[in-house]
Amino acid sequence: MSSTTVRPSVNALATPLVEALVADAPRLRLTVSANRGEARLVDAGASALGSIEAGRRIAEICLGGLGTVTVAPAGPVAAWPFTVTVHAADPVLACLGSQYAGWSLQDEGGSSGFFALGSGPGRAAAAAEHLFEELHYRDTATQIALVLESASPPPPSVVARVAEAARVKPEDVTFIYAPTQSLAGSTQVVARVLEVALHKAHTVGFDLGAIVDGIGAAPLSPPHPDFIQAMGRTNDAIIYGGRVQLYVDADDADARGLAEALPSTTSRDHGAPFAEIFARFNGDFYAIDSHLFSPAEVVVTSVRTGASHRAGRLMPEMVARSFG
Repeated sequence: MSSTTVRPSVNALATPLVEALVADAPRLRLTVSANRGEARLVDAGASALGSIEAGRRIAEICLGGLGTVTVAPAGPVAAWPFTVTVHAADPVLACLGSQYAGWSLQDEGGSSGFFALGSGPGRAAAAAEHLFEELHYRDTATQIALVLESASPPPPSVVARVAEAARVKPEDVTFIYAPTQSLAGSTQVVARVLEVALHKAHTVGFDLGAIVDGIGAAPLSPPHPDFIQAMGRTNDAIIYGGRVQLYVDADDADARGLAEALPSTTSRDHGAPFAEIFARFNGDFYAIDSHLFSPAEVVVTSVRTGASHRAGRLMPEMVARSFG
């Protein structure tokens, strides 16, 4: 991937979406706090009720303004007819350069015990992860947004760390946070169906520069008040009910190899609801086979030859078992 390619600012593209979210906060059932000299905090599902629509919009913010997210009837799992569909014309930058929850943030030296993974365009302004060296990308922005899968706002130490890393003032940072158990939180997590496919493509060593387009869909999981059950449902929506199509500038052998490597069926842990797998490993998320975190079914189309290659399979019965 060329380092000289002119690429858009994901934060600049996301800023109008962030401002629209804030402006519509009352009807989306969000709460916003913005004190002088401090970061702007948007509660989308912790103390605020939030909404599915808020989650849909947050997912588009996570994509850095480079993708669209829709919630509509009809999809891969008939019993759960409302589907989250994600499309990004530049899926590598949108998903890996922005949406991916790759920035570990914790209250170092503080007493809050706060920990969350940061996603969204603010990651690209900080470029704190090695991934951005591989992408040859760092965003320069005067205002940034970061999305946290969290039930509480970031403490001052985390705000200061983010602002310093992104080279902006704290008041130029917007944090949007919602736990997985919430309407907005569960929606924006399911909207990562395309992102997990891109992340796995990166993990298996496929040339990211050859991925030219992508679209994904997964059933909208119902929220659950228990964190483990909520996390299980959002993961199962993708692992057993997610379908992704990638378009690649590659020959058929490479396209077929990618298709065969991507689905969740390649994992040794495939075949049980995620909450059960999580319990099996005594709550150690990182002990679970990383190959599980990918869509159930994948189609990879070579734009060179026009041939499409399929692998994996949907498991509607597992989605039903998870969703209840």
